[in-house]
Amino acid sequence: MKKNDSGKPSLDWTVFALSGGFFVLFIIAYVINRDLVGNFVNDSFAFSVKYFGSFWQILLLATFILAIIIAFSKYGDIRLGKQAKPDMGYFRWAAIIGTTLMAAGGIFWAAAEPMYHFLSTPPFFGDIESGTAEAVSPALAQSFLHWGFLSWAINGTLSVIILMYAHYDKGAPLKPRSLLYPIFGDKIMNKGGVGAFTDTFSIIAVAAGTIGPIGFLGLQGGYAFNALFGIPNNFLTHTLIIVGLVVVATISVVSGVTRGIQLLSRFNVLLVIVLFVFIFLLGPGIFIVNEFIGGLGLYLQSIPAMSTFQGAPDWLGGWTVFFFGWFLGYGPMMAVFVSSISRGRTIRELVLTIAVLAPLLMNFWFTVVGGTGIFYELNNPGVISDALSVAGEPAAMIAISQQLPLGTILSYLFLFSTIIFVITSADAMSLSISIAITGNDNPQKMLRAFWAIVMGLVAVILVAFGEGGIGALQSFIVATAVPVSILLFTNLWTAPKVVKELYKEHKQSLDQKEQVEEEEEEDLPANF
Repeated sequence: MKKNDSGKPSLDWTVFALSGGFFVLFIIAYVINRDLVGNFVNDSFAFSVKYFGSFWQILLLATFILAIIIAFSKYGDIRLGKQAKPDMGYFRWAAIIGTTLMAAGGIFWAAAEPMYHFLSTPPFFGDIESGTAEAVSPALAQSFLHWGFLSWAINGTLSVIILMYAHYDKGAPLKPRSLLYPIFGDKIMNKGGVGAFTDTFSIIAVAAGTIGPIGFLGLQGGYAFNALFGIPNNFLTHTLIIVGLVVVATISVVSGVTRGIQLLSRFNVLLVIVLFVFIFLLGPGIFIVNEFIGGLGLYLQSIPAMSTFQGAPDWLGGWTVFFFGWFLGYGPMMAVFVSSISRGRTIRELVLTIAVLAPLLMNFWFTVVGGTGIFYELNNPGVISDALSVAGEPAAMIAISQQLPLGTILSYLFLFSTIIFVITSADAMSLSISIAITGNDNPQKMLRAFWAIVMGLVAVILVAFGEGGIGALQSFIVATAVPVSILLFTNLWTAPKVVKELYKEHKQSLDQKEQVEEEEEEDLPANF
């Protein structure tokens, strides 16, 4: 990796200018003519969904299947990063992954998405009557598909294996471009060209996807603070919420993974566990368990068919393909982040944690929160759905909380947990972008802070234009998923190639270790 005279990693100014310049131009264009930008985003979104939607569905399914096959093969025991032991304990590592990869979005949708599918049965499940007891399992199964195994797998399995091999074994920079190292070799490290383009669109995609939740938190937090505390739900409130979030995220990302991000992640995991237990014991616990089992069983037996369903293009564009495109956009940069914290982990440990354990926990979270909402809606129609239809996702969460004992306190805790989740996502992505621009897993603190502040600033500016500005940027991430998906498609043949190379080195290391042990035994005295 190139360094400057002081010995510190140097910026890739081409990637920095292109990725940062994009957001500047986006804001200027939106200020000048928001209708033009809106039409461009809508057209790009429609094009991406129409011509790449089916491809994305197949890609996510294939990635998950291949990752599971590799994990349970002889390659599963390989330790990544040329390190014999992990840098941190399993719980700390898993907590960071669980609160950064998809958690911020999951918190937003946990209450609302199951309710949406309950009130309007997804097309895949045909003639099941909406709003009935029979519609509960299909509603949960559809939510599980969007936030389950496939979506997690694309964010942290094959890409991480390839990236860690390229960086730690071959000396390639810790950047999205290194996913192409098995194809181009050292040529991918050259300035400009395919490498710069790969890094740039990966950064734009993940920044757009992170700015969206930051902006929505400002808007939704404004609603929540108004409902809970009577604080005016206006632009000043939205701005103050975002500023506070960015300040904490900046402090966290500057302090590093082992301090700020790790502490916030561990705290939020414990808080979510408390919320789990509280809702389960004081809410409809038996209903939650039964419907989780029913929804999970339906999901497991229907994964191939659900993930490749083509029967309702318009519906898919608003739900399955939209979410898949969103998660694809995160893929390369999530791989950068996970690679930076996963040295010493085995392939099996990596895959099972990210592609199996984390999504199962998220699916259970969706059942605890969304299932609770469905339970109360079944018994008292309109008690949740009316709030959802009037004020959207944050209203659903608060409406559900109000049905439980100590509902006001629960609402505070849910709001606080949501804020922490968005903070951990923002600081993790600020770190990942900084890593991608420098190619080093410990980039300068000022650069990390810069990206946290920039994403917050863009969110504030777009919030000034209402939900339309954030929505435009959020939809644009689906368009940026087109080049990202092509990049991640190469994983399907480069990942097997990489694990074979790693296995040769792994086997040689074991053989050498056995030989040394045999020689040591031969050197021992006969009477030892």
